[in-house]
Amino acid sequence: MNIRTRVLTGTALAVALGAGTFGAVSANAASAPESAPAAASAKRDNDRNFTTSTHLTVDAATRAAQAALDAAAKENQKVTVAVVDRNGNTIVTLRGDGAGPQSYESAQRKAYTAVSWNAPTSVLAGRLAQTPNLKDIPGTLFLGGGTPVQAKGAPVAGIGVAGAPSGDLDEKYAKAGADSLDK
Repeated sequence: MNIRTRVLTGTALAVALGAGTFGAVSANAASAPESAPAAASAKRDNDRNFTTSTHLTVDAATRAAQAALDAAAKENQKVTVAVVDRNGNTIVTLRGDGAGPQSYESAQRKAYTAVSWNAPTSVLAGRLAQTPNLKDIPGTLFLGGGTPVQAKGAPVAGIGVAGAPSGDLDEKYAKAGADSLDK
């Protein structure tokens, strides 16, 4: 082998070895960031600075709203049903055929009120006698027709119904929606 061939062969061998080493270092460096978030995530699982909460799925909220709407329809009542999440954000609203225009907002406000206080709105309406300023809180409606949905004793959603001739009927249908989640 002449000198030029030896140099080229040696250079090619050095490049191949270098590339293999660089590739191994690159592979290790690329995997390091993945383990860091996993370690941080594991630390957060036990960190008191973070909480975990349960949320109602869109599918479950839709089924609950439909169950409430069906319960009202069986009694020939034209209502609107709203389901809100723990933060009071609307997940789904179903306006039944023939439900009045005021029922849409009323159902949402009843659902919001029920989840905010983790109590049926008929119970909360009774509290107005002792604390009349409760009605001044924006977005709330202290009329029967709202019920909270709980998971492990904590409120995760609210169901509000509006449009029936009485708050008692509205609340009966809201409870039918909440009860459908247990099936």
